[in-house]
Amino acid sequence: MESELKELNSKPAKTQQPDPTHYDASSKDDRPLLKSDSSSAENIQELEKKFAAYARNDVYGPMGRGKLPLKEKLFLGIALVTLLPLRIILGMTILVVYYLICRICTLFSAPNQEEEQEDYAHLGGWRRAVIVRSGRFLSRSLLFLVGFYWINETHKEDSANTQENLKTEGTNQSEKQEKPGAIVSNHVSYLDILYHMSSSFPSFVAKRSVGKIPLVGLISKCLGCVYVQRESKSSDFKGVAGVVTDRVLEVHQNKSAPAIMLFPEGTTTNGDFLLPFKTGAFLAKAPVVPVILRYRYQRFSPAWDSISGVRHVVFLLCQFVNHMEVTWLPLYYPSQQEKDDPKLYANNVRRLMASEGNLILSDIGLAEKRIYHAALNGNNSLPSVLHQKDD
Repeated sequence: MESELKELNSKPAKTQQPDPTHYDASSKDDRPLLKSDSSSAENIQELEKKFAAYARNDVYGPMGRGKLPLKEKLFLGIALVTLLPLRIILGMTILVVYYLICRICTLFSAPNQEEEQEDYAHLGGWRRAVIVRSGRFLSRSLLFLVGFYWINETHKEDSANTQENLKTEGTNQSEKQEKPGAIVSNHVSYLDILYHMSSSFPSFVAKRSVGKIPLVGLISKCLGCVYVQRESKSSDFKGVAGVVTDRVLEVHQNKSAPAIMLFPEGTTTNGDFLLPFKTGAFLAKAPVVPVILRYRYQRFSPAWDSISGVRHVVFLLCQFVNHMEVTWLPLYYPSQQEKDDPKLYANNVRRLMASEGNLILSDIGLAEKRIYHAALNGNNSLPSVLHQKDD
């Protein structure tokens, strides 16, 4: 689901690779980090400075393939034969249980089908209540299972920016009472999705094929995921931004519509930076709720930045305790100027989130992440690419 948000209101990269879901790291996991010569360490340090938003700063090093100290090897070895199998079995059990709940709740019910979308998010009564409540509980159970035994949540009061925008329009907070069009969050890991499911159970953006995946497909339909198809060439094709804008407007105007969660950065970072925002979440001119996620760590970072999926899951499940901090900012009401300029709206929300979350603003994006990953995997053409970007 997360990977589809890369395309929100943005042009595809010139060097688009076939299905680059999750940054192609998994398919190159066995390749060496750069060249095995005397300058490799210096090259990696140079890359980490240039692409700091994607650099891993934990014990496991770049792409999770750094040289581990003896103590960490002992911890990892013990966890591999104890925690890992236990957590995998219990995690799969939770997934199957929730799938069965969704299957029972959707029996004899036709999915909502509109403009090639298919979901059960608009089911009413006890069915929807069971899907949402069990989904939130089991999502939190999964987080607990992988070591997030407690989550530190902070809800901040109305910001000066929000109050100023309301005063400009001659409206106070009590009079406004608008429903947010979307929840916008920084993106650090696939764990972000589990947290938001446990907190507000929103819809996400996913490619159409997700709806056909065993177990996950039905769950995504119960979430009310917005399915997108980037390769469509039909004349009435709206594109990802168009589909998302329609859903944000629906959420804003319809109190019964499920919330939608968007990651405007379009990809994950190491958690210390905030990338430029795509404007897809802000085109509808509706207010948004900004959320800031931080993962504190001492050994292994839960951030999914420059590490393959399988390797990340294994190391995460082998970590005894994980930590998450969440900051909920007040509902952000756009000014008239921001409504007229979605890019300004996106930039102002981004700056607010960076300020409140002590995040560093970075101007790099997905293209630079691919360059960084290619470099770590020993791509000989990287130096020329770096020199071009420095010009």
